[in-house]
Amino acid sequence: MIRKRRDTDLDACVALLAAVHAHSGYPHRWPDDPARWLTPDGLTEAWVAEADGALVGHAALCGGEVSRLWVAPAARGTGLGGRLLRAAETRAAARGVRPVLAVKATDTAAIGLYERRGWIRRATERQDWGDGEAVTVHRYEAPGHPAH
Repeated sequence: MIRKRRDTDLDACVALLAAVHAHSGYPHRWPDDPARWLTPDGLTEAWVAEADGALVGHAALCGGEVSRLWVAPAARGTGLGGRLLRAAETRAAARGVRPVLAVKATDTAAIGLYERRGWIRRATERQDWGDGEAVTVHRYEAPGHPAH
């Protein structure tokens, strides 16, 4: 089940995010305040995925950018990532916005999801993520008419 995230979900989201980080390195750097990281400035809406009464995934929409999208390692391959992405796409469309997102080039599982859903790679760039670390990032746009 996909539903809007509630404030009371944040502790469970942080615990799950720690498991995702340990398993697959997302987020790239562990945030000083993970609950705050899950609630970025400009947050439009956030969703969680539940399975058997437990939280197993998360997605956020910040204006027109899909962000903080992840699924617990044990729940991957069940379609939850696509359903969370669809929630963000639907909300963006209702606001008249064509969503975009950025993903590390090494995150092949996420890239596969976006491309299976018809997202279009619009750019690839190297970004300085601090401490002299350069990361290659792909920028995607949801299928449909060009974003404005």
